[in-house]
Formats: sequence, C-alpha cells, structure tokens
Amino acid sequence: MAKEFLVETSARHVHVTQETLEKLFGEGYQLTVKKELSQPGQFASNERVTVVGPKKEIANVSILGPCRKLNQVELSATDARSIGLNAPIRESGDTKGSAPCTLIGPKGQVELEEGVIVAKRHIHMTDKDAVEFGVKNGDLVSVLIENENGRKTIYGDTVIRVSPSYSLAMHIDTDESNAASCAKVQMGKIVD
Repeated sequence: MAKEFLVETSARHVHVTQETLEKLFGEGYQLTVKKELSQPGQFASNERVTVVGPKKEIANVSILGPCRKLNQVELSATDARSIGLNAPIRESGDTKGSAPCTLIGPKGQVELEEGVIVAKRHIHMTDKDAVEFGVKNGDLVSVLIENENGRKTIYGDTVIRVSPSYSLAMHIDTDESNAASCAKVQMGKIVD
C-alpha cells in the first residue's frame, strides 16, 4: 500500500514584501502571528487586505508571513475570474507576467503590476521524504484522494517540491478541494 500524506486546502492569501506591508499598514509595521502553518516558519497573520480586480474586490484576504522578497497573491481560479482577472496557473514565486491587482490596507494601497497567480498543486517534501517516495524536486506525479463522500479524485500534474525546510504535505486550492469534497483532515497518496 502506498504511503499517505496530509492534503491541505490552501485558501486565498497574499505574500508581501516589507516595503508593501509598510505602505498598507504604516511605517515600521510588523506582521503578527495568528496561527502557525504546517510548513516550518510560516504563519497566517492577523493582518488582512482587500484584493481589487477590474470587476470587483475580495475583502478580508489573509497575509501569510514572514514577509518575502516578492509580492504574490494566490487565488483560486474561481476567485480570480470573479474579480475580472485572468490569473495563470503557476508555481509559487513564478509571478513574472502574471495578473495585476490592487491591494488595499488600513493605511494605504499598492498597485501590483503582476503577482496574481493560481498556485499549481504541489507536495512539499524533505530530501528523506523524496527518497522514500522515489521522486525528486520538480517531478510531476498523480495523487489519489479518497474519502467517504463518494468523490474519489486523481489530481495529475502535481509538482514535487523538495527542501530540507519543508514538512510533508500536499497543497491544493479551494476549487480543487471542493471538487474532491475533501474532509477537514484529508489524506492522499501518489499513484503515478
């Protein structure tokens, strides 16, 4: 039987630079931790912004910390379309030429010329995990998600991401999670 791993639903969120954070929340502002995430050192902050597209906006979008070197907005395809954006499906960090938007915070707003993506589904693994699963960084695999809701689903083109700083978990967006009727605690396994 194949080894299972946790499948987590990654809801809409924003990553910002320190410079952008200060434009949105004020000079010298620092993110505050609301909840630690499964990936070591990563957290959901208490800070929220509004993401504005050409058609409408999405309020109350969480900022994940810590601050990064690039701004990035991760939406589901449904979210992106609803606010009038054609966001490409990309791996995190690959924002060149992606969709633009405006971020609004309590102290100001920032126009992003690019940065909105639909995150490509992926599995975080350590080097040891990769050896156990027989995969390497950048490989594409298919993952079976089974649950008691009667929606057995196989997700192809799932990217393997390997780093010693990762913790074993697959990340899918809310559209993908809803399509498979994922449970609160959902497991998956590589089938190809």
